[in-house]
Amino acid sequence: MLRSLLLLLPAVVAALSLLGGAAARPLVRHIRSTHEFDRLLKKHATETGLPVIVDFYSDGCGPCRMIAPTFKKLAGEIGQDNAVFVKVDTNSLHELSSRYSVRSLPTFKFFYNGKVVNEFSGAGEGQLRQFTQQVVSKSQRENVKLTRDTLGDYYKTKDESKSGADIDKLHKKCADVNKGAGDCVGAAASNLARSLKKKYGDGPATEPRFDTEARQPSDDAASSSNPKSAGGSTGGSTGGGGKPDTPNLHLATKEQLLEELEKRQDAEEDEMNEEEEDDDAEFEHSYTPSE
Repeated sequence: MLRSLLLLLPAVVAALSLLGGAAARPLVRHIRSTHEFDRLLKKHATETGLPVIVDFYSDGCGPCRMIAPTFKKLAGEIGQDNAVFVKVDTNSLHELSSRYSVRSLPTFKFFYNGKVVNEFSGAGEGQLRQFTQQVVSKSQRENVKLTRDTLGDYYKTKDESKSGADIDKLHKKCADVNKGAGDCVGAAASNLARSLKKKYGDGPATEPRFDTEARQPSDDAASSSNPKSAGGSTGGSTGGGGKPDTPNLHLATKEQLLEELEKRQDAEEDEMNEEEEDDDAEFEHSYTPSE
């Protein structure tokens, strides 16, 4: 197995050198595989904190066609720095529709932190807008972090009798609410700050968990321009007007190369999605309800 991977490395390097830079995230992303969907949920749960709003549809579904323009319009109104909108074709991705118990079409599911927090079936614009606004507000409200250092500084001014061990225990209790986050974040951080404010008159300062840049629309492959993503060194500037510094792929490990290839393949998929938007517009307006 290892020998096979090593034999593939030259081809991987060649493929990476031919692929372009990162593409902007499309307004509405069409999911092409279960792996892509799972990776997208994980990315936005851990790297942006953005909710993911999913339209489960099929080409032959009349109500799906009727609501499609509204879904796309809503994506533009909400903004890509506030939510991620995706579509899943249930005819081609049976595993996803089965996993999430999609029984009728269209079905809309609203994900936050990788989990479904709301859902409904049918072409109801009112529900779509209401549930979208709810999950976006939740994402914005819970985009907070309370660090151990901040909590320690707070207690120095409010209660010097509180030991470092006590503060560690309190902060860990908050962090444990969000397993995998590694810090006191989200609703747990807000609740702790609010509780301390009620007790001492004012609460500790919180900070954004994900900054504005992290929540801006960019594809998974955007980090490929970061030298750290492929070996930690750059290939040098071309000087006058050439391509900017790029990762030195020849110094990367096979795992880094394969990861880089996957990211850039994602970028290509998003470029294809953008090209298909015109086709989607044609599709959206092609349905005529029977009288």
